This record gives sequence, structure tokens and C-alpha cells, in this order.
Amino acid sequence: MNSELALIQSLRAIATHPAARGLADDAAVLELGGETLVLTKDMMVEDTHWLPGQSMADVAWKLVAANLSDLAAKGAEPVGVLLGYSLGADDDAFLDGLQAALEAFDVPLLGGDTVSGGGARTFSLTAIGRATHTPVPSRTGAKPGDGVYLCGSVGGAMMGFEALTGRGDADQNPFTRPTPLLAEGCALAPHVSAMMDVSDGLLLDAWRMAEASGVSLAIEGMQVPICAPEDRRADALRWGDDYALLFTAPTTAALPTAATRIGSVVAVGQAPLQLDGEWLSGPEGLGYQH
Repeated sequence: MNSELALIQSLRAIATHPAARGLADDAAVLELGGETLVLTKDMMVEDTHWLPGQSMADVAWKLVAANLSDLAAKGAEPVGVLLGYSLGADDDAFLDGLQAALEAFDVPLLGGDTVSGGGARTFSLTAIGRATHTPVPSRTGAKPGDGVYLCGSVGGAMMGFEALTGRGDADQNPFTRPTPLLAEGCALAPHVSAMMDVSDGLLLDAWRMAEASGVSLAIEGMQVPICAPEDRRADALRWGDDYALLFTAPTTAALPTAATRIGSVVAVGQAPLQLDGEWLSGPEGLGYQH
């Protein structure tokens, strides 16, 4: 068992509580008393999710933002976070970045755990949110006839990463200090049929949404808003870390926030995803996979 997909398939036999949503979604949704809680957990590993020598303040910010983006995709307001922290160099810088992110997004730190040890450092964050609309959006509700939309853009993180590594002069912040679309997610939640954030690449995440919903998505590549040169469009559609919101909704819906229609939901075809009229053969090469 050496892939994320294989592990998740095995975990589904264990995660049988309804709140787990069959491990087919970005977050757990737990009914508790009169509240609907949304819970998510992301991890970051040294040399995989950040570069050697990168600002630990930026690493902390991105750890917070990635988790809050999962809440945004569920239309949830953040309640607080729990930190799992591996002690090491530049602890003070990490704490500075953590505090800056929590203040920027108005989220309290509620607790967590610290460890020390050799090898690559690993950080994790558990984010707790309160649903603003029920039913809480999932990946599974896309229906044939819906439009496919993107709130935000893709490619900015790719350009920021290249600037960080000395291969350009674009703004680094889309990669180092992304902004989760929390207000937009809450506004969209009552109107969407399915929604998720784009963390591993637009095409890969669209493939996942289509599979979860039992439909196919037909994407028009030229309609996708990108923050990259036009000759990098194909790369921008496959790069992750942009944290835009990918969603489906009836084409008659009056959307409450800016979004771009990038395609249509169709009945199941030869594959879960069609790009510019061509069916894609598989998820390989469509984005980042562990």
C-alpha cells in the first residue's frame, strides 16, 4: 500500500460514521446538538510542502490557509484550530507567521501538541468550523445540466513558486501566503450543488468531483481564469496550491459572488473529465498526487 488512494480506500472500511462522508469529501460534517460542525485536518512535510530555507513564518501561514480553505469549500465559519508542531529551527518565526495568519482570518488557537525528533519536520493543523448553511456542500452533488464554475483563479501559486526559486519575478504571495475564500464559500453554499477547493490542481480536483458525483465534467480550458502567461495555461490548469473554489450550480442560479463559468456537468461519458472536447484517459498528470 504505497499510494494515498489505496490508503483511503482501506480507511473507508473503518470510517463508517456518517460524519466522515465516506472519506469522499474535504472535511467531516458532524451534527452536534443544534449545530453542524465542519472539521478538517491538513499536514505539511519539510522538503515536500516547503523548500529548504523558506521562511517558517510563511510555512505557518500556509498551514492555516490550507485548512481554512477546506472550511470555505463547505461554507463554514472558522471556530478555532488545533496545532501539531514539530520542534526545530526558527520556532519564533513560525509562531510569528501563525499569529499573523490567525489574526488575519480572525481564528483562535485552541490547543494542540508538540513533539521533537530527527528527520523531516512535519506540521499539522485541525480546523473546526460552524456550517452557515445546511445541507453542507459536498463533492457529490453535481448534476447533469449544471454549470461548472470557478471562484478565484489558478496559476498564481505556480508563478509565485517559480519566483521563490529564482525563475521569475512574479508575486510570491499566492504560493507563500495564500488567502482562503471564506466569505465567498459562505455566500455560495446555499446556491451550489457541489463544491470543493482547488488544492491539487484544477483538472485533478475536477476529476475527483466528477467521480464523487457519478457524472462527467466538460471543462473549457480557455474559459478558466489564470494568473500566468497564456503560454503557461496548460501548466496552470494542473498546478496546485491556488485554493480557488470549484463548484457546480444550476445555470439559472443568481450567484452572490464573482465566479467564472468554465464548463458543464454532463451524464457519465467515457471518463469523468473532458477537456476542450477530448476525454481524458486518467487522473495521472492532471495535478499533484501523493
